[in-house]
Amino acid sequence: MGILKLFLYPFAGIYNTVTSVRNYLFDIDYKKSFEFQSNIIGVGNLTVGGTGKTPMVEYLIRLLSDHNKVATLSRGYGRKSKGFRVASENDNAETIGDEPFQIYRKFDNVAVTVGEERAVAIPHILADSNPDVILLDDAFQHRYVKPSLNILLCDYRRPFYKDYIMPLGMLRESRKGAKRADAIVVTKCPKELTENSINEVRKGINEYSSAPIFFAKQEYSAPMSINGDNELGDNVLLFSGLANNASFTEYVSEKFNLADDLYFPDHHSYTAQDLNLIEERFRQIQQENKCIITTEKDYVKLLNSKLFGIVEHWPLFYIPIKTSFIKDGNVFDNMILNSIKTYTD
Repeated sequence: MGILKLFLYPFAGIYNTVTSVRNYLFDIDYKKSFEFQSNIIGVGNLTVGGTGKTPMVEYLIRLLSDHNKVATLSRGYGRKSKGFRVASENDNAETIGDEPFQIYRKFDNVAVTVGEERAVAIPHILADSNPDVILLDDAFQHRYVKPSLNILLCDYRRPFYKDYIMPLGMLRESRKGAKRADAIVVTKCPKELTENSINEVRKGINEYSSAPIFFAKQEYSAPMSINGDNELGDNVLLFSGLANNASFTEYVSEKFNLADDLYFPDHHSYTAQDLNLIEERFRQIQQENKCIITTEKDYVKLLNSKLFGIVEHWPLFYIPIKTSFIKDGNVFDNMILNSIKTYTD
């Protein structure tokens, strides 16, 4: 064990004790989990960020919204507002958070809501829009609400069964927390996924959970120009603020000549100084036929903000990301659809 890990080990032990005691208190009903007369599907993870929660929520919206009235509820991480809020045309990433705003822009038939206290927010949602399904984003550790279906995401490149509790690793709680999942989706899988790899992952997960396991990958859509006037260049400056930039960078590198890149923290709030830096680095790229590429999540942070005037004339493109199942996607879909119950007043 390295010196740093040796130093962090006691802190990981304390953190593990605190989270384990908290979970135990919920398990024995000393702490109460609220159940609601509604279909509530939770999407979350055991690790800190970067497992593809927002693409999965969007996948569920597409799956469910044709025949069900859908609402989403998240904390709205990084927003400057407080309390329960229903997204409206007056909102942006600062008022409801970047990921909820991204969903709001894409799905006009979905009630997008944010609230730190989910158990308090859900009665408001049921009273205001009476949805058939509420999708809880990043709520696996929020045990004050008991979902009717709990989906746990596991990053293929950083599986929870090989990770460690913070600060030794990236786990928010013990690996044993996986037992609460009703389904586990292994995300960000490579395009060519062998049966041996699938069996190895199944074996690792099955040590902690007996839930059905599904395998999914990220699909990248064609780059979208922010103003429709620019041509996509071959030489790219990439900037992004993600918990895990590896997959996105790898994709851009495969499709373009990655001339330069800039990385910011997850949920980063961009400043004029940040944009000036990006602009200067772009100017320094010597090749012609060049452009700037970012993620959809980063783009929406700039949209409807005071900073959009700086970027609106850039040759800037964003790339939407979708979840696509590699194996047993129809089984997953049927499991979700069959879980939906009809509730009457």
